[in-house]
Amino acid sequence: MQRPVFAYILTVFIAVATFSGLGFVCAAPHTTKTSQHPEGDWRVLDPVVYENIAIFPVVSGSSQDTSSFLTLEEGLASGEVIVSERGAAGMVRDRGVVRPPQYDASASVNQLVLINRSKRPLLLLAGELVSGGKQDRIIGKDRIVPVGAEPLPLDVFCVEHGRWTGSSSQFTASKTIVHPSVREQAVEQKQDEVWAAIAGGTTASVTVSSEAAAALPAAPRISSDALAQTITVEAPTQSYRKIYEGRRVGGSVDSFVDQVQRRFARATSGLKGEHVVGVIVAYGGEVAWSDIFASGDLFRQYWSKLLRSYAVEALARPTLRETASADDAREFLRRPNGREVQETEAGVYRWREITEGPLALIELDALQPKTMMLHRLLLHRTS
Repeated sequence: MQRPVFAYILTVFIAVATFSGLGFVCAAPHTTKTSQHPEGDWRVLDPVVYENIAIFPVVSGSSQDTSSFLTLEEGLASGEVIVSERGAAGMVRDRGVVRPPQYDASASVNQLVLINRSKRPLLLLAGELVSGGKQDRIIGKDRIVPVGAEPLPLDVFCVEHGRWTGSSSQFTASKTIVHPSVREQAVEQKQDEVWAAIAGGTTASVTVSSEAAAALPAAPRISSDALAQTITVEAPTQSYRKIYEGRRVGGSVDSFVDQVQRRFARATSGLKGEHVVGVIVAYGGEVAWSDIFASGDLFRQYWSKLLRSYAVEALARPTLRETASADDAREFLRRPNGREVQETEAGVYRWREITEGPLALIELDALQPKTMMLHRLLLHRTS
């Protein structure tokens, strides 16, 4: 009798251990999935719709402390950040003072030199425009410049095709982020396409669903003819600022921005315990772009420049009657599952890009004073 009882007890023990082990194995993937999807903390609001643009506010119940970071606009305005041509002489520290640089023959179209002499790390976003020097340029890639760093060779893209002269090699804040078609080409590291997107307004092709096929899209409000005339008359050097902030094009952008901003402010005014940390942008029925930040404060610092950039893109695209849905926007936040590339500066930042088909996700993580994702850009590539 003892042997059957013992065998029974042993069988029960093995069965319990087996099912416990299975429970542990089944639970592990859930934990991993949660840690890989920080977007689960975000909530997408109903869209703010005007003409052919729909902007979905992205809100979060938590907001990181980003006050220790300096933006490029703040740094250039205060003089704590200096940007100059790469070949400028005198771009060295001299007891904390940076001597005014002068040109030499080695200045480069696609590289500038930056010094951060503030007491805060400097945040740079791809597409931010700096004005001056021999040509206006845009920042080529998101990154962080630490406090006390040596003069930094900075990869940039030209957004002024016909000028290579200047009375000063220093650059100033332009309070401008170029519109998505141009930012996309900078992210893709394509100088020729940057120029083409500036002169053409958009690189996006028009896609219309079968339901909307019967209704022809209205022509874009910023036409290729209007851009060509502006370049001929007002911006012969193809300066981005002169094209898109000049009287021929800029007036349309200003009125468009005003309409969207009033609607956006009204849609987000009643939030309680949540912060607007970003947006998802759709043109017609196509969700095309999103910018999300670590905090509501950081989003507000960039919002006016971002909104203007989205407006330029909308005006350069045909008007479609379709409107993307909130489900479309939520699906757009899904983390791509594809090829990943990373760049890291130890103790400063980590930059990663994940590509899946036409989608490209770019995340910039600060590693100090604690690890946090400062900026998340997701785009549906048009080329």
